[in-house]
Amino acid sequence: MKLPIYQLDAFTDVAFKGNPAAVCVLDEWLNDKILQSIAAENNLSETAFFIATGDKYELRWFTPTCEVDLCGHATLAAAEVVLNILETEKDFITFFSKFSGDLTVKKAGKWLEMNFPSRPPEKIEVPHNLNKALGKPFKEVMCSRDMLVLFEKEEDIIELTPDFNEIAKLNTLGVIVTAPGNNDIDFVSRFFCPQAGILEDPVTGSAHCTLIPYWSNKLNKTKLIARQVSNRGGLLKCELINDRVSISGQVICYLKGEIYI
Repeated sequence: MKLPIYQLDAFTDVAFKGNPAAVCVLDEWLNDKILQSIAAENNLSETAFFIATGDKYELRWFTPTCEVDLCGHATLAAAEVVLNILETEKDFITFFSKFSGDLTVKKAGKWLEMNFPSRPPEKIEVPHNLNKALGKPFKEVMCSRDMLVLFEKEEDIIELTPDFNEIAKLNTLGVIVTAPGNNDIDFVSRFFCPQAGILEDPVTGSAHCTLIPYWSNKLNKTKLIARQVSNRGGLLKCELINDRVSISGQVICYLKGEIYI
């Protein structure tokens, strides 16, 4: 069996930046063990698989070690494959995820705009090992799917050298660290997820489902510009729309090929 595969850099307009994701186009679902093996072989933070079902595309995401309930950069990459490679006459598509419902993506000039669920965080007690895990004083701790930790300034986020063994002990899928941004950037972030086989994710769309409502409330504005300040880095246009969030980014196609099963 031959399957088409694409590798794309999401949330960037230049190659070798942003977050790389693999996208596999399927005619029908394969066994979950095969999907997981493909994701492990790709060894990227996420591999997206989709099939066309009527007027929608059913979408799933796998890290090298597990399936996840939502992934922004791999959804953006999958939308790039559909809208700008396979079906260029379309301007709008709807993905369906059994975990996260309908996820729409539309063209917006050179950008793709995703509509995702909002996941506002709530305050929690500070985990006993969080100071050791992050190694730098923080101001606030909250949680939705992922733990969100607020720091004072952008430089704090850039300078963090986390202890991934300690982070893996936390009762959360991932840890978002965030602070106000400099210049024209409203906020910055990084995302650590050793629990899912990803020490640091370069640019994390799903984390912004929590970051957008948090910073919208904190800054009293609904439209925001965000940067994830990992080594690869990425830029996101964000908006809070009631109980949904809009996350926009650009995508570069790096590789097109076939895999053999």
